[in-house]
Amino acid sequence: MKKLINGANDVVAEALVGIEAAYSDRLRIDHANKVILRKDAPRPGKVGLVSGGGSGHEPMHGGYVGLGMLDAACCGEVFTSPVPDQMMAATTAVDAGAGVLHIVKNYTGDVMNFEMAAEMAAAEGGVRVEAVVTDDDVAVQDSLYTAGRRGVGVTVLLEKIVGAAAEEGRDLDALVELAKKVNGNGRSMGMALTSCTVPHAGKPTFDLAEDEMEVGIGIHGEPGRERRKLAPAREVAAMLVEPILEDLCFSNGPTIAMLNGMGGTPLIELYVMYGEVAKLLQKYGVQVARSLVGNYITSLEMAGSSLTLLAADDDMLKLWDAPVNTVGLRWGL
Repeated sequence: MKKLINGANDVVAEALVGIEAAYSDRLRIDHANKVILRKDAPRPGKVGLVSGGGSGHEPMHGGYVGLGMLDAACCGEVFTSPVPDQMMAATTAVDAGAGVLHIVKNYTGDVMNFEMAAEMAAAEGGVRVEAVVTDDDVAVQDSLYTAGRRGVGVTVLLEKIVGAAAEEGRDLDALVELAKKVNGNGRSMGMALTSCTVPHAGKPTFDLAEDEMEVGIGIHGEPGRERRKLAPAREVAAMLVEPILEDLCFSNGPTIAMLNGMGGTPLIELYVMYGEVAKLLQKYGVQVARSLVGNYITSLEMAGSSLTLLAADDDMLKLWDAPVNTVGLRWGL
């Protein structure tokens, strides 16, 4: 295992020290609870947005804390859910009286712990908390970590769109409705050329031969739904696009497309992949109105990519284009 760390037990805590050193102009860190907070939170009259999960998926979620996105992100250990106390601390820290929305990926530990934190915040602080669970992965119906589909790439798009709506001053009920709509309109599919190594484990999560790839992977290094021989980018693109289009129609209006790297794939390869994805989407009558290419929801150093499509409407596109100033996304300022 070759990693730029001091010790496996200190990776998350020390990464938070680095984040604070780099971005203290816009973020503050609750080191005791391992929570990344927007520096100006709570903002009077604004619904607080909280997300989080296991670390190792950077820039998600901490990289999306700031103007136009999240107010706080809870950082669990690598690929391990944060505990309810962390989520409770984040929730109360960003509550300004308008309520708090939890954005939760559909992994069993995340869902359970966020539910407990919401109950604690309501009972102890009188905070109204609502939650939306993302479950956009078309690869598998159930997995080692979930009951139902996994929450993956659409989480990033949801945090941006709902974050912009919260910045406008929309109330909690309106944000819940919007978040559910975004989740329902989004689908994702991923693949990997390599596994990844969790620092505590010290070895790859699964083994792939030099001439193999894993199709339908999740974001925790878990294997996919099938193993195939290596193929050119145009064939891999079809393996991502076609299952998504079979699951949901994207030809009735504008679409937001995100071609995401899993952490270990060079940007030049992601651009090759996006070129092939774009050709396929045009062939199938999908109108891409907005696009992202890069590392947005990763799995440590895994080599591979995932595709997320979101069937958008005019309101979603307006919110997508709204100003954002976070470590992971920044435009319109």
